[in-house]
Amino acid sequence: MVLYNVTINIDYAVHDEWLDWMKNVHIPDVMNTGLFIDSKLCKIHAEEDGGKSYSVQYLLNNWEDYNLYVKEYADELQKEHAEKYANKFVAFRTILEVVSHVKSK
Repeated sequence: MVLYNVTINIDYAVHDEWLDWMKNVHIPDVMNTGLFIDSKLCKIHAEEDGGKSYSVQYLLNNWEDYNLYVKEYADELQKEHAEKYANKFVAFRTILEVVSHVKSK
């Protein structure tokens, strides 16, 4: 499995609108690509000047699905976010290979 993580710091001034948009528009749009099997939106508990930080985690079955997402969908979805919240956020992406995944019984 592959974990696609986006860490975002969003400006306090647009935080509430952004959070609603992420939960009700952006994350559903990403999931509707049909390539992801799970997503989580996590608040990062740390002191941040000027904004709040979040980790958005998307789980994929394999590298082929990730590569297809990058090729077919990523640019447009990232562009929409960047235009809507221009100069109000910073983000970085991390791609992780899941080596072990144990679920509780």
